[in-house]
Amino acid sequence: MSTRSSIRFATREEGISFNEIPKKINTKFYAHWDGYPSHRGVEIAESLIYPRKLEGWELEPLESRHTDLEYIYYVWQAEGKDTWISIFERTDFSEESWSLDYEEKDGFKCIFVGKPQKLIDKYKTNTND
Repeated sequence: MSTRSSIRFATREEGISFNEIPKKINTKFYAHWDGYPSHRGVEIAESLIYPRKLEGWELEPLESRHTDLEYIYYVWQAEGKDTWISIFERTDFSEESWSLDYEEKDGFKCIFVGKPQKLIDKYKTNTND
């Protein structure tokens, strides 16, 4: 089963809260599978700390819209400032929420705000047995 997600890059700006979906983004990607925080979230955070090639992301036009998202990730950046990540999880699975004119802010709840290492600490599963 696919867990779809959107990865969006926003500029850190005065007065814009990390726990609210911003109106303005700079770049947008779509990932069809593995969108949950313990995979996609950790992948995003680790790539910011340990730069590496990422696979499975599709660059999208800013005006594109997927109504089947389960998670939305925002990477907040500005020169000279720390990078922060926000994770929003779909909470509304009603028929209306799958409509193209549905406001994402009404169907998603912020479940995480923090720096990349904090995301890794919270969501990365321990694979050492």
